[in-house]
Order: sequence, then C-alpha cells, then structure tokens
Amino acid sequence: MAQAIIFVVFPLCLAVAACSDFLTMLIPNRVSAILLASFFIVAPLAGLGLMEIATHLAAGAIVFSVCFALFAFNVMGGGDAKLLTASAVWFGLTFSLFEFLVYVSFLGGVLTLAILSVRAHTNTILASGLPVPDSLVMAKKIPYGIAIGVGAFIAYPSSPLMLAALGN
Repeated sequence: MAQAIIFVVFPLCLAVAACSDFLTMLIPNRVSAILLASFFIVAPLAGLGLMEIATHLAAGAIVFSVCFALFAFNVMGGGDAKLLTASAVWFGLTFSLFEFLVYVSFLGGVLTLAILSVRAHTNTILASGLPVPDSLVMAKKIPYGIAIGVGAFIAYPSSPLMLAALGN
C-alpha cells in the first residue's frame, strides 16, 4: 500500500499541477492538500520515525518561509508556493531536496526564457495555426508549476520515500 502511494500519488499530483498550470495558469489547492495529506499517511507506513517526519516538516517550513517572502514581493504565485512547499515535505531535509530546488530553479529559468520567446513571436505562432493556450500567450505570469513538476520528477528517485519504497 505504501509503495503504491509513493509510486503513484506524488508523481500524479505533480503531473496534474503542471498540466493545470500550463493550461490555466492555476494550480488547484487540492493538489497541494493531497500531497500533504498523503505524506502523513505514507511516512509512517514507509518506516519513517517521528524525528524523520519532523525533518520533512522542517523542510516544508523552510521552503514555505522563502516562498511566502517571494509571494509577498509578487515574485511567485500562491499556487507555486504551496506546491513547492508540499513537494519539499516529500523530500525532507536531505540532499535530494537540494537537488530538487536546483532542478526547479534551472528549469524555471529555461521555461521563462522559452515562454518569453513564445510571447515575443505570438503573432507568427497564432498565424501559423499552432494550438497554444491563451493563458500562455496573454498572461503576464510564468506557469512555474511545470518547472516544479519536472524538477520533482528528476529528483524524486533519490528522495528518502522513494528509496524506502525501493528497499534501499
């Protein structure tokens, strides 16, 4: 049961968040809520002790603090901050969290450059008939949930919960 949750819930929630952010520029609150709730279910089942669970929550608190400041300065959206926080809880205070955050930062930069390029060539793209979501072309925001999702997919195999599920 714990393995199924570890293998399915985290990746599925991130895929839903990334797709939703791409199409609508919104990340549903329920995605972050499901990530947090499922962590509390799976952590004890995966063999994490209270201290390990506490370090995972500390990781979430640290990431939330930084994200809250970025949100307050209108640098990051609220959905992105909640998704990043909920994802950080799954990684805990481990090197995999650092990997995750580096991947998200790098991919976020690449994504931003790509979207700015698309927006600079909006007329050409629309004239060619390529299907592009209106939110991607018209909005002033960047769907950072994509970078969060892809960064998490890359870093997740080295996370403590995935290693526990794999029996390492």
